[in-house]
Amino acid sequence: MPDPAVPPTPPVALSALLAREDLGLRQIAGPKDTNTVIHWAHTSEMADPYPYLLGGELLLSAGVHVPEAVGSGTYFDDYVSRIVAAGGAALGFGLAPVHDTVPRALVEACDTYELPLLEVPPQTTFSGVARAVWQLMAQARHAELRRVTEAQQSLAAAASRPDPVRAVLRQLAQRVGGWAVLYGPEGAESASAGRAPDGHGQEAASAGRAAEATAAGRAAEATAAGRAAEIAAAGRAAEATAAGWAAEITAAGRKPGDVVRGALAGLAAVVRPSGPGTPTSATDTAAGTHLAAYALGAGQGFVLGVAAPHRDTGDHTIASVAAVLLSLLTGEHQSGSGAARSSALVRLLLGAEPEEVAPLLGSGGWLVVHGSPDAQPCDPVAAAALGAALGSPLVDLARDVVRVLVPADREPAPQPGWTLGVSAPATARDWPAADTQAARALSRARATRAPLHRHGTHRPALTDLLSPGEAEAHARALLAPLTPPLAETLRTWLSLHGSWDRTAVALAVHRNTVRQRVARCAALLGTDLDDPDVRMELWFALRHGER
Repeated sequence: MPDPAVPPTPPVALSALLAREDLGLRQIAGPKDTNTVIHWAHTSEMADPYPYLLGGELLLSAGVHVPEAVGSGTYFDDYVSRIVAAGGAALGFGLAPVHDTVPRALVEACDTYELPLLEVPPQTTFSGVARAVWQLMAQARHAELRRVTEAQQSLAAAASRPDPVRAVLRQLAQRVGGWAVLYGPEGAESASAGRAPDGHGQEAASAGRAAEATAAGRAAEATAAGRAAEIAAAGRAAEATAAGWAAEITAAGRKPGDVVRGALAGLAAVVRPSGPGTPTSATDTAAGTHLAAYALGAGQGFVLGVAAPHRDTGDHTIASVAAVLLSLLTGEHQSGSGAARSSALVRLLLGAEPEEVAPLLGSGGWLVVHGSPDAQPCDPVAAAALGAALGSPLVDLARDVVRVLVPADREPAPQPGWTLGVSAPATARDWPAADTQAARALSRARATRAPLHRHGTHRPALTDLLSPGEAEAHARALLAPLTPPLAETLRTWLSLHGSWDRTAVALAVHRNTVRQRVARCAALLGTDLDDPDVRMELWFALRHGER
């Protein structure tokens, strides 16, 4: 598992920094390993930099801390050993104004402790080196995001093909340059793709079981597939090891390919759900091959395994995308809910009423939830992730809002990064009204900056003493002069106690627009909206007019 002290940015190859001609850096000691990477640049003139390093730094120093009479003592050995002990990646020594050349004893110490030593010419400032590091990091981050985005798109497209399980595995293997395998609940290989550990390119095994895992429910996957990106970077990977498996197989004289297969199967057993505390993912290395296993979220015991000769930045994210897609596919196979949803959709398209098809989706009442992401764009990735968090696959992405149909027995909870509006429980016949309620609840949540707002939390009131029919007739007569946009503006403004700013936020309009609309309402109704009695009567009418 990555060290939490290391920032979530791609490291920079030391060789890339040395290749910058504008810096003029030159490595004069230490191993010339092309795999050496740095995570940041840090300047320090402390004689003992250990307490100030986190690991992975290019430490920059002009040698101000070096005593004048350092002589042939152990000063530089102690200095370099402390850098290495702190996890420093390399040392950059600046020429001028303190030292005209790099001290010979420092060069020897860096060779002894195998710490790359760079000579920084006088014309190159330390801030220039740090800026170059951040520029290279930004380029690497951009390349990683582009790679992950392209992989996500290709995996989502694969999930919508006629044989989605194999297609997703094939695309994953291609993206990570290795082997991808789906293990069934009993631990057997259900399907695989890519270059197998024994060195032969193949797409495997157990075609019947793979076909089973691809059955029903492919209608929603192309959209819900995107869910993976938000979960992909969640960081839930737990440390685990399959080293024992690899050691046993090696001791038995098996081939490296068998070692990798056995170790990966053992890693899959580690993450397969077996009770509380089971890790959701794990990584290991066997026979020089990087291994990873991901428990699929459907809870049916399926596990995704990945074996690759290299582990590049972004591989974990890409594999997590595939894991979520396969969770959807295998979950649909197990539950059969995808076929029921497809049947409900077909019946609606052929003219059936919502209350006729609702039993196919589940029994009991329903809640409509409207969700708006706080930061990220509202796309299929976010939509599917929200649906999964709320426990429902019935998700619709409508412009900048995600709508989710949730069984009434599942109480929606606030979700990090989302603002939610929840309707009152409704039957299928009342879904349109519940949709309106959820939209208004979302507006209220936005305006009050609450993570979640529920519509119509009921308690006994004076309105219960009135006939609903008479109340609705009065509301229609009173509000007749108002157009729907004006009525909605007035309702929102009253619900927010006459706050112009919060009403503007809730309606996503300028505050001056709110003022103009409310003034227009007052003129059309011929009343004083500053009068609390008038406000009470209008609020009563607006509440009953929306039913």
